[in-house]
Amino acid sequence: MFDNGLITLRSAHDFSATLGRLSAILEAKAITIFTRVDHAAGAASVGLALRPMTLLIFGNPLAGTPLMQDAPTAGIDLPLKMLVWQDAGDTVNLSYNDPSWIASRHGLESGDSRQDVTAMAATLGALARHATGS
Repeated sequence: MFDNGLITLRSAHDFSATLGRLSAILEAKAITIFTRVDHAAGAASVGLALRPMTLLIFGNPLAGTPLMQDAPTAGIDLPLKMLVWQDAGDTVNLSYNDPSWIASRHGLESGDSRQDVTAMAATLGALARHATGS
């Protein structure tokens, strides 16, 4: 993790397998995938090259809504997202925002919000470890 609140895990799998594992675990846990953004395909559509990079935007309104009720600005960081990307050395990585960073950014650091954020962090960590094989 870095000071900017970003957590990155190196994957033991190739890009397609990492993205597939992430998608599969989200579906198995009944976490709604709202959209996929294939950044490489977008770049290719305008004649530019980009290493494989796909963003999944997902969430559970039961978990996110109370946070947005407490701090409407949290809606800029919710729903949650994870980026699967391949670097110049062909290493596949998975990155996501640390929920504690999101909580601090929006003043969600007390009471029920803190409990919700702690649960969210545990869930995201487990999803990331599953997808990357870490």
